[in-house]
Amino acid sequence: MDAMTTATAPLPALGPAPAPAPVWARRAAHAVALCAVPSGLWRIAMAAGVPVGYSEQVLRDVYDIPGWGIAYVVGLSVLAELAALFPLLLVSDRWRPLRPGVLAPLAWTASGVLVLVALWQLVVAFTAESQTYLSSGTAQTVWALAFAPLFAIPALMSAVTWSYAKRHRSRGHEG
Repeated sequence: MDAMTTATAPLPALGPAPAPAPVWARRAAHAVALCAVPSGLWRIAMAAGVPVGYSEQVLRDVYDIPGWGIAYVVGLSVLAELAALFPLLLVSDRWRPLRPGVLAPLAWTASGVLVLVALWQLVVAFTAESQTYLSSGTAQTVWALAFAPLFAIPALMSAVTWSYAKRHRSRGHEG
């Protein structure tokens, strides 16, 4: 019985609760996380030795797979997905580790970094010679479909961050 009352006891108040995130902001935050998945899966398949449109010689000579290239490609995929999960924290009603006055500038900074990383991945993907190594038109199409969702991240992340800042700014002016 004691465990039940402890589990249902309210947490200490950290000030008035902000307005819940609008549904569109929650959906946008989930979309950011999902946008990073296709390119990450494509990279992980590449690291696992699946040709993904590259010959075994290209994987070995250009990308050093097998070799240190595996750590680089998997690490890039993990970091990209972790960064893409950040917007979910901005729409969560449960997670408030910092005061909004601290988290809002951090959110804008993270938003800027995530936008730059997404744009950087696109620039590298479309300007690097990686496309020239792809073996066929089908491989290029699959590659393009895997990286295309990254185009949506800048707009989605900016919208989620704007929503977060607006909800917490209006709360700060009321109190």
